[in-house]
Amino acid sequence: MRENEDEVDRIVDAWQAERPDLDFAPLQVLSRVKRLAKHLDGARRRAFATAELEAWEFDVLAALRRAGSPYELGPKALLTQTLVSSGTMTNRIDRLSERGLVDRRADPSDGRSVLVQMTAEGLDRVDRAITELTAAEHLLLGGLTGAEGKRLGDLLRKLAVSFDSPAP
Repeated sequence: MRENEDEVDRIVDAWQAERPDLDFAPLQVLSRVKRLAKHLDGARRRAFATAELEAWEFDVLAALRRAGSPYELGPKALLTQTLVSSGTMTNRIDRLSERGLVDRRADPSDGRSVLVQMTAEGLDRVDRAITELTAAEHLLLGGLTGAEGKRLGDLLRKLAVSFDSPAP
């Protein structure tokens, strides 16, 4: 038995016994990523619930918050940051507006366009959610030292960039 053995080790060992012809190194990594993603998903849902937000609401409000004061962006910028279709974004803005979390206003530089601006209530909720989320994420990474967390982040970035870059 290995130190700190987990369920993935047991699964890989069983597969290795049955299929010694295969390399199970990817399973060692990606099965753990999948399991950790489940824990992260739960932490995100709980953090957003404390602020009475759904995940999609947080995504839009967080994009506005990151834009800095006056916390406004055009719909196209929101599309880019949240990776949803134009129709979906229109629906989301409508729903956030109905809840009093964002307002629409005419874009002073282009009268045909609108800007989406976060309200004080939206700002309060997104700040509560991100405070809860960062605390939960620190707990999830509590088994790592600061240097280990940075190294893991660097490795995951390297992997993610290979997926996010357009194919040649």
